[in-house]
Amino acid sequence: MADRILVVDDDEAALEALQIGLEAMGFEVTAHASYEGARAALADRSLALMVTDLDLGAHSGLELVAQAGEQDPELPTIIVTGHATVSSAVEAMRAGVWDYLLKPVSLDELEVHARRAIQHARLSREVESLRQAASRQLGLDLAGSSPAMVELRDMVERVSRTDVGVLLFGESGTGKEVVAQTIHRHSARAEGPFVPVNCAALPETLLESELFGHVRGAFTDARKARRGLFLEANGGTLLLDEIGEMPLAMQPKLLRALQERVVRPVGGDEAVPFDTRVIAATNRDLVEAIAQGTFREDLYYRLNVVQIDLPPLRARGNDVLMLAQRFIERFAERHGVSVRGLTPEAAEQLLRHPWPGNVRELMNAIERAVALARDELIDIADLPERVREAERSRMDFAADNAEDLVTLEELERRYIARVLEATGGNKSQAARLLGIDRKTLFRKLKREEAEQDDEEAEGPTSEG
Repeated sequence: MADRILVVDDDEAALEALQIGLEAMGFEVTAHASYEGARAALADRSLALMVTDLDLGAHSGLELVAQAGEQDPELPTIIVTGHATVSSAVEAMRAGVWDYLLKPVSLDELEVHARRAIQHARLSREVESLRQAASRQLGLDLAGSSPAMVELRDMVERVSRTDVGVLLFGESGTGKEVVAQTIHRHSARAEGPFVPVNCAALPETLLESELFGHVRGAFTDARKARRGLFLEANGGTLLLDEIGEMPLAMQPKLLRALQERVVRPVGGDEAVPFDTRVIAATNRDLVEAIAQGTFREDLYYRLNVVQIDLPPLRARGNDVLMLAQRFIERFAERHGVSVRGLTPEAAEQLLRHPWPGNVRELMNAIERAVALARDELIDIADLPERVREAERSRMDFAADNAEDLVTLEELERRYIARVLEATGGNKSQAARLLGIDRKTLFRKLKREEAEQDDEEAEGPTSEG
């Protein structure tokens, strides 16, 4: 729908010129030549902007600005006048007017200011809406309203009711441990322990002892027996984080433990049964790891009864602002500062940044901004340099001329490239997002590569 603008001017010729000009720009215009008519029109909450003359006969345009502020504090206003004074300009700015333009008004200049004012107000409303939504959702485990998060919460809710093995797949920083903890807390094992272990953080010899335990004297410094994490997590949940980094020699031992539901401590002969749910997590494409010979296929299928893909932050849209608001409130309380939100400009910049470090990067950026903020609202200058300099990456296939449109094949090629970018080059995840199997995706990529090779072989051509 077109944005609706209320235009007010007691000079009917000027009013008509503004109305015609704004309608030609694609706006829907409501025009009034009187203060009384305009005041009544302010009851329309669908207005996106008000443009009013400063002099309305017996009334001032600033009186109308005040009325607009009472009806809708977020409605932006632009004052136009043929009798500009410094005092009236200062008064207008103090009243919260977006801009103060001189007559005769340049329609090009008016369009620029109108669109900026509308966009600023829209983003400001969105930030406030998300701030309120965040305050209502502080108790939720997995906040966000994007389709990706709605689907993730649905998967977590369903898998939590069962005791099956789960494989969590997602980039670093997407919150795999948070999801694992959520599954645990909503499962029948919630009263039991939740025990995480990072499989990449320990060498193979220590990892085996860490998982399965050891008997006294099993190795140097083994002065007493120790229960392993499988038994520590008995009755609860064990998270095997970074499972893709587990040494290949260790993998059959883990597979045997999962199949037999018993562990054999290092240096011991007795098998000890356990009752532990195992959740594995990785940021590696395990299907590719299997093809490369670095991960066992039988272990993969044992762990991957249900796979849950965690979306990268760049694929979650306005969830960025929801999470930012939650972090602002958390860090403002922790550090004892009065920061309460974002300026619309800062919010827009957060949406531009691709967040390669995902939620972890956002959390760090917001903590820094809260610590450095000069005001109650975080502004662009408070954000880290890498975020301030980000430019939005988007796919835009709109065109005014038929000659500028692309073929369906080219559209598919560009979209596949965009999905691969969003998944960090992970072909298995990209294939799932595209709704095709891996073989089909590889075939399309090979065809594209062959076409590019043919073009390079042919080289540039000339005629005449």
